[in-house]
This record gives sequence, C-alpha cells and structure tokens, in this order.
Amino acid sequence: MDNGYVVGWGTLALINAGLAQGKNRSGLMWFLLSLLLGPIATFILVVLDKLAEEGSGRDD
Repeated sequence: MDNGYVVGWGTLALINAGLAQGKNRSGLMWFLLSLLLGPIATFILVVLDKLAEEGSGRDD
C-alpha cells in the first residue's frame, strides 16, 4: 500500500474528529468511523446538525 494513501486517510480521520468535536459529537468515535469510511464519514459530518451543548438549558 502506498504511504501517501495511508497518511492522507489518517489525516482525513483526524480532521473528521475535529469537525465532530466542533459539532458536540464524540471525536474518538468519529475518528474510528472515519478510518473505515473515509470521505463518506466527512460527508455525513458536514450534513449533520450541531448538537446542543449539555446543560445549555435548551429544550428542543
């Protein structure tokens, strides 16, 4: 397997983890999911809405 491919896939997983945390989701779970799904996980994260923060007092 080409090293560039592995580095790119791992970088995408790290980016997805940061994106997930920015949307109040589990960074670790999305990192692991991204290792399996790659760009599909990125698309899912972009489409998902941001979760309300715990203790924010919002009842939706």
